[in-house]
Amino acid sequence: MYVMRVALITAFLLGMSTTTVYAQTNGTKQDTLGGKEMNATKQDSIVAEESKKPVTFTLGALYASNASYYGQTAVNRLPYVAAAASLQFRSGFYFTGTAFRLLNDSVSAVSAGSAGAGFTFPIGKKFTADLSYSHTFYPENSAFLQAANPDNAAASLKYKYWMTTGINADYAFGKQQDVFLTLSTEKQVSLGSICKNKDLITLTPALEVIGGTQHFYQTYISEKVSELSKLGLPIPNLPGWPRNTSTSTSTKENTSFDLLSYNLKVPLAYNRAHYMLQLEYQLSVLSDKALSGAGTSHSFFNGSFYYQF
Repeated sequence: MYVMRVALITAFLLGMSTTTVYAQTNGTKQDTLGGKEMNATKQDSIVAEESKKPVTFTLGALYASNASYYGQTAVNRLPYVAAAASLQFRSGFYFTGTAFRLLNDSVSAVSAGSAGAGFTFPIGKKFTADLSYSHTFYPENSAFLQAANPDNAAASLKYKYWMTTGINADYAFGKQQDVFLTLSTEKQVSLGSICKNKDLITLTPALEVIGGTQHFYQTYISEKVSELSKLGLPIPNLPGWPRNTSTSTSTKENTSFDLLSYNLKVPLAYNRAHYMLQLEYQLSVLSDKALSGAGTSHSFFNGSFYYQF
């Protein structure tokens, strides 16, 4: 585990060695529920002339083997499918909407839904900034880890050179208030094409180091314990549950800003003029400060399809 962490940090620093400016790695948004919206407009590798349109409309469908919140997961595994839409204006303004369906949800057809808006704009030739806000609608007793904070305001800056390196700050609020900071770097590699001049296959490995507060987890555990108690079920030894520590220690752990996770993402994409098909593997290693599972690791497998009009 220690060797894995050292390797991730070393690779990240190598990606930062030619610049002191950070920027968000993904085209617009990532696929984190309740934080950043799903990446329904990630079309950087699709033909450049699409960006000349006054308005672009993108539809997307996604499958995830488990819900990831900055590399962290809920107590129970939450595989889901989602449908996403994005409306992007040439001025830089955009609107997004996403509907999520947990595959193990036997109660609701839609397990959560989100809506957001943002503005992306260039700063010079190599810098791009993004400001956004989103709200996720969670049902009562939602299984999602981050349901305590349905609102999210984000700001990011990215710098594109031979790699794309970035920094992203998120302020998540609702029942609780949390702040997250993500440092990231990625490199897009072209693997050639199947049909000459008509498609492109890309591999874009990315590294992320994420820090933040964990008030959201306090609410998640509290509601989980309450739910089990009402059902008359035994309460398991949940990660980070305050019964193992004093109240003051638990409050300090939730409030302090700590390193949460190291994430390695390896997305393989097939790009055409109007659509993209992508398969992604994500490995997340949680730090010793992560209340949701200190020192553990998680693997995620995602598949997505986006079509741009």
